[in-house]
This record gives sequence, structure tokens and C-alpha cells, in this order.
Amino acid sequence: MTILKLFGLTAINLRRDLKSALLSCLGTAVGVGALVFFVALGGGVDRVVRDQLFPIDIRAIEVVPPAFSLGGVLGASRLDDAALERLSAIDGVESAFRKMQVRVPAMARPAASLARDFKVPRNIRLALIAVGVEPAFIQSDLAQGASFAPAPRLDKPNTGDHPDDGALPFAAIPAMASKRLLALYNQAFAKSQGLPTVSASLLDAANGLVLVDVELGRGMTGGTQLTPRATHLSFAGLSDRAPLHGVLIPLDAARAINAAYGQDAETYSSITLVARDPALIPAIRQAVQQMGFSIEEGERELSEKIGQAVALTTAAMALLSILICLIAAINIAHALLSSVRTREREFGLLRAIGATRLDVARLVLSEAFAIGLVGGLFGIACARLAALFLSDQITARVPSLPFASSELFAFSPALLAAALAIALLASLAGAIVPALLASRSNPAQVLAG
Repeated sequence: MTILKLFGLTAINLRRDLKSALLSCLGTAVGVGALVFFVALGGGVDRVVRDQLFPIDIRAIEVVPPAFSLGGVLGASRLDDAALERLSAIDGVESAFRKMQVRVPAMARPAASLARDFKVPRNIRLALIAVGVEPAFIQSDLAQGASFAPAPRLDKPNTGDHPDDGALPFAAIPAMASKRLLALYNQAFAKSQGLPTVSASLLDAANGLVLVDVELGRGMTGGTQLTPRATHLSFAGLSDRAPLHGVLIPLDAARAINAAYGQDAETYSSITLVARDPALIPAIRQAVQQMGFSIEEGERELSEKIGQAVALTTAAMALLSILICLIAAINIAHALLSSVRTREREFGLLRAIGATRLDVARLVLSEAFAIGLVGGLFGIACARLAALFLSDQITARVPSLPFASSELFAFSPALLAAALAIALLASLAGAIVPALLASRSNPAQVLAG
């Protein structure tokens, strides 16, 4: 039997019992559609969590001083230059970057340029958390043409016994904020306060522009016993390495601020180690802990926990969808068994005019293949439409969502191909027994009545 004849007979048989065929297609579509929808949703949510909410460099670990240390009894636990040298010498470490937190309270408010160009009210005041880093740590994220070096003062700072506002050796400090912070501002804060959003093009134009006025030595509750000093932050770019709750500034600036206020300017808050290969991370972690240091999990641990929860939920829903496909396969088997019994004389005639057992089996299997193909494609289309509808509803009802709702679904070609393959396999599996029964029909007995 040729392929064209096989397709022709398949179409005739399906049209003859269209209601049963459509019900079988619907069962397959429900299972495949649910599978595609939930797996795509799980993959999209996991991608948003890992790439946008908690972006993590899989080659990097954050080394911090231990929460409890016996000092010289078990070895030094200070993160100083000596510790940096030891950590850099660990096998597998490609580079090490120092970080020093500004250990002085500071308040920040929008500068006049920010109020003028971006219409941000100047009465906003926030506690400033700044971390000093080396330029190489964020070099790839610097805005085009930006410099990560503090702007020197034009006048000479007072270095006497009673330093004034000019005691700092720089007038403006380049700062980098988190990319997530911009998304939160645009989608949540700006919309709720009726402020204009900030686009990437506007930020490019703001390269080097003073955006924030800073008053060092002043806390949230007002004045302190520290000498107030004024400085400014200029925009240098956005980086996933910047903390959501603060900004990155040059390490030299953080060291100078700490030194000006008599704070520790020698030890580092943390040191970021970058491995040559992600596979070396476990060995590096072990070496770091053997040296007496701790590893800051922070967002990495939270990201992994959320990722595990998403993966577990997705796996449960995928298993339920596969069970639906199995039920659809049983339904197909039942429908085809009934069809085979009613068409026993037809199969006998086919055998009598020269059709082989294989030809008869192929006819039944081709009907199941057509049901699986149509049901799978229809289920995939329904999943895509449901995802589009849900995305539109999220956008309309939750406008402050900080990330695009369309990114909540990950419809990869591999997922769609796997779903269609499952639909076809389920349908063919349900047709195996009916195909065997049909192929065993005896033409002599059928024609004899």
C-alpha cells in the first residue's frame, strides 16, 4: 500500500467517525496544552528569577570575614591585603576583586540636574549605602565613555587639625546602580508617584552628570557627632553586580571617606573570587572555608531556593499533564478497539484484495498518528494563546510588575518539539493493541460470514 493510498484511507476513516476522532484529539490537546503551558511558565519564571531578580555570576563567590573568629588562635580572619594574596593563590581562582563598604552614615537627595532633567522632586531623602570596588570589577558595565575615577577638587582641601567640607580630595564620585533598581523605579515608584520613567537613552545622555547630592556624617535620624561633609555622585552606568539597596563607587573613594572619618580603611568588607571554570567553585569554596573565612550566600541562596521551588512545582504540573496524556492514550485505545470491531469485515476485504497484515496495522496506526498530530498542534496553539492572555491580564491588572510579563513564559523549540513527540507517542501507544487485532483478521472467515 502506497503512502498516498494510506493517507487517503486514513482521512476517509476519520471522517466516517468524526465525533470519536475529535474527542480523542481533545483529550490529547488538553494533556499537551497543559504540559506546554506549565513547563513554559516554570522556565520563564526561573529565567526571570535567575537573570533579572537575582542575577548571579556562576563563576563568582563572595568571601566575607567569619561571623565568629578566635583571631590568632586559628589564624588571621581579617580581609586585608595579606588575605587577598592568599585567596588569589587558591588553585582555580582567575581573579580577585576587593570591596570596601563606606563605614560612615550618609544621606542622599536628588541633585539639581536630576530635578531639572528628569523631573524628580528634590525633597526625597534616602540613606546612602555605598560599596567601593575596583574599576576592573565593573569595567564591562560602564556607560560608553564613562570613567570610574573620582573627579578631583579644583581647590586644595584643608588638611589641618580641623578639617572642613573640603577635607575630601574629590568633588564628585562616579557611581553605578543596579539595573533592577531602574526597573523598579520605572514600573513601581515612577508610576505610583506620577513621575516620568527613565529610559536607557536618557541614562546614556546622563553619563558623567551629577545626579545625587550626598551629605556624609548624617544619618536617618538627623545629625551625628561626625563632621558633615558634602560630595556628589555622578552617573557611571548600570550593573547587575551593584546591590539593589545601594551603589558601587571606586574603591579609592570609599577608602578615602573611611580614612577621613577615622574608620577602618585597611580591611575589606568582602573579596569576590572569580573561578576559571564554574566546575572549580566547590573546590575553591572548600579552600576558602579551610582558611577560616566565610562565604556570603545572600541572593545566590535565595535564588537557588526559589529556583528549586519553581522546578518542583513545574515538575508536579508536568507529571499531571503527562498523566492526562496517558489517559488520552487509553481513550484512543478504547475508541480504536471499538472501531476495529465494527470494521472487521472491512479489514477482511482489504486482506482479500492483497493488503498485508502490516498494511492493515499501518492503517490503524496512521489514524492514531493523525489524531496525535492534530491534538498536539491544537494543544500547543491553545497553550500559546493562554500564555498571551495571561500576560495581557498581568500587564493590565498589575502594572507595577517590575519585569515584562511576556518574559514569564519560555516557549523554546525543544519544548514544543518534545510536547508534540509526547502527543504522537501517546496516540501510537494507544493504537498498538487495536492495530495488532486488526492485522490478525482472517479474510476467509470474514468473507464466509
